[in-house]
Amino acid sequence: MTAMARAVNKVEASGTAHLVAALAKALREQRQLSQEELGKKIGYTGSAVSAMETCAQPASDKMLVKLEEALGGGLGVFEKARRWMLLEKYPARFRGFSELEAGAVTICSYETLVVDGLFQTEEYARALIGGSYPPVSEQKREELVEARLARRALFERDPAPMVELILEEGVLKRPFGSWAVLRGQLRSLAEDARRDNVCVQVLPMDRGLRGTHAGDRGAMKLVETKEHEHVVYMEIEDQGILISDPPEVSQLTHRYAKIRAQALSPDDSLDLIERLAGEER
Repeated sequence: MTAMARAVNKVEASGTAHLVAALAKALREQRQLSQEELGKKIGYTGSAVSAMETCAQPASDKMLVKLEEALGGGLGVFEKARRWMLLEKYPARFRGFSELEAGAVTICSYETLVVDGLFQTEEYARALIGGSYPPVSEQKREELVEARLARRALFERDPAPMVELILEEGVLKRPFGSWAVLRGQLRSLAEDARRDNVCVQVLPMDRGLRGTHAGDRGAMKLVETKEHEHVVYMEIEDQGILISDPPEVSQLTHRYAKIRAQALSPDDSLDLIERLAGEER
């Protein structure tokens, strides 16, 4: 990591990252451990511990788990910090929705340009974020990738939410990074589609030739919260819009239902995804 990158990271580091750094340093010194000694305990170098304590390289989610084991003392402080560290890594426009998504009973998503972030592989997410405009720093890119992958914990939650995903066919043919990255993403998507609580459907590219195209106004996410309230989330040019007004939510829910009716069946969609995943380009 260059000196300039370290300086940028210190400036960009969140308040939680600085608090974690100060707490880790205080607890390390209280136990009379050097940075090298703590590093050996948690599986990192002394330089990595130093970078964490100065926020030149804020603690990753994996490092927080190890810090809890080595320094937490049963208090759970680093464990509690994991949630806030991940939350602060999301773009500001997405933070409010991320909390709703994590506790949702049902999530229905329609995507027109890219695979939904909840389903993205690490390689696909890194290529997508790394190629965005305006460009982000390497540190910010890795933070965004880590935060995006952390969302997949929702698939393993108990009780598991019901998750529906409708993708425009063009998404399955649009590479980011390389064709190999896309094939890996499609294979992962096929695996997720086989989960008992997941339904993936594809909206054919020729839908517009058959009359109406209910999805022509763009992507959206419909969420049923644990309180059984219904909200819709949309992103337009880096602006996150959260809609909770019942008449508006009802109209968008009906539109989503029409999109779902126009899509291929789950079985036919899975067949298409697997066929495209096997194609060499």
